[in-house]
Amino acid sequence: MAAKGTGVSDEDPRADLQWGTIPDLVARGSLRHPDNEAVVDTNFRLTYGELPGAVDLYARGYVAAGVGAGDRVGIWSPNCGEWVLAALGALRAGAVLVPMNTRCKGGEAAYIVRASGATTLVTVRGFLGVDYPALLRGQETGALERIVLLRDQGQVEPAPDVELLTLAPFLDAGTGVGAAETAGRAHALGPEDLSDLIFTSGTTGHPKGAATTHGQSLRTFGTWASIVGLAATDRYLVVNPFFHTFGYKAGILACLLTGATIVPEGVFDARRVLRHIVDERISVLPGPPTLYQSLLAEPTRGDYDLSSLRLGVTGAAVVPVELVRAMRNDLGFSTVLTAYGLTESSGTVTMCRRSDPPEIVATTSGRAIPGVEVRVVVDGDEVPRGEPGEIEVRGYTVMAGYWQDEEETSAVIDAEGWLRTGDVGVMDHDGNVAIVDRLKDMFVVGGFNAYPAEIEAMLRGHPGVAAVAVIGVPDDRLGEVGCAYVVPAGQDGAGLDAEGAETLARELLAWSRHEMANYKVPRGVVVVEALPVNAGGKVLKRELRARHRAGDDHVVSYERSG
Repeated sequence: MAAKGTGVSDEDPRADLQWGTIPDLVARGSLRHPDNEAVVDTNFRLTYGELPGAVDLYARGYVAAGVGAGDRVGIWSPNCGEWVLAALGALRAGAVLVPMNTRCKGGEAAYIVRASGATTLVTVRGFLGVDYPALLRGQETGALERIVLLRDQGQVEPAPDVELLTLAPFLDAGTGVGAAETAGRAHALGPEDLSDLIFTSGTTGHPKGAATTHGQSLRTFGTWASIVGLAATDRYLVVNPFFHTFGYKAGILACLLTGATIVPEGVFDARRVLRHIVDERISVLPGPPTLYQSLLAEPTRGDYDLSSLRLGVTGAAVVPVELVRAMRNDLGFSTVLTAYGLTESSGTVTMCRRSDPPEIVATTSGRAIPGVEVRVVVDGDEVPRGEPGEIEVRGYTVMAGYWQDEEETSAVIDAEGWLRTGDVGVMDHDGNVAIVDRLKDMFVVGGFNAYPAEIEAMLRGHPGVAAVAVIGVPDDRLGEVGCAYVVPAGQDGAGLDAEGAETLARELLAWSRHEMANYKVPRGVVVVEALPVNAGGKVLKRELRARHRAGDDHVVSYERSG
């Protein structure tokens, strides 16, 4: 029987019924704690009382620029206070938000802009030396009409041939739009209207936009905040990227729902994070296991007062028991919780509860949240508790569908509303789920989902590659990384000597670093004469994994490639 999110410790506050939409939450909900700091960043500090006016100024800027209700607005920027205002302003203007991974290269970003039909892109120039608009030069960007720069440290290369607006003129133009216009757009929205498209790669190798509504987002993360115990007195350092549900919804939205303070962290650096914890008296610090491992490994950690920390929430990968203990004993968290989710289910499926014993937190991802059903199946039939199978989820968290892709939507959501996650798990008798494998061959690189099919499709675009298979392999620092098995073009590998194979492997690693987001870049390349396949021609990745574990192959590594 499918496990439901039930139990005396569960709460389902139904934030969707209380607020209806995210703009309504900002306008009315912010007034519950008017003196609390809402957003704290290097450029400004805003209280909840000041937040609605700041958000409306951005909303009027969008209207003045020509953004219509229902238009898609992409945000391609690191975590910063302006990201928060730009996103909430776009929603108040009636637009649909399209958060974009800052690690995307030009072609990857252009695909998302094009596929979403975004008319406006909000981005930055100069972050870590990157001129984001310039990356789109020469790319097909579809309906894109304008780029708005949240932060501008100077143009490095020519930008795409669209209107380019810096932030001050963009906001100044908004002052000519009456507040009634944006208020009317916000009022016209309902819980069933789309709030965002978050693109996630799949087994087909093409990113797809998971569409979720205002009501789904509010209800899911009202429940999330209730379960973890987020409070108005908390100060939340959001290291998780805003382009991901963990940063945007379990970060920004969860804080808005509770009155907690959002403190964005643009780039993870262990010492910088430790200093931020001290300076801002941070109490909440969620993140992937690698975040906590980096803090624990920082030699200067003892120089910082971490006594303000109380809540850590992790997931996205297997969490070692030793890490949970160290988070409590060495970093000082009084509460450590684990959770499991995927973009297609609003980022949340199961969660541990604060009352759970340490062994449950360390060995499972908890049980279904209230109002959601989770089951484990093989060939569509539910398996006995304790047996592995594919995790399926049904309930209000499941996406409305992939944006303009009914075929892919029907492939993952059946007629009864069950979403196939592609993850293999085991459910215990109390409904707690442990993730043990992934049907989709996805692997997790430092908290980022990497999909072999997408990486393989990109590698096949290199003229030196005839065939390729990518597998996830263990990595001490990132958990897992990609290793590409490559058949050279034109010769099936037979005529390539050791020196030629080494040269090709190094070339592919360098090419990948230029063409792909860094978490997708293979950290190793093996040049082979042929890939192992079954009678139907499908690559036997289990054989490649076994070969890699045994050390049978000559792997040209990312580090050796220079």
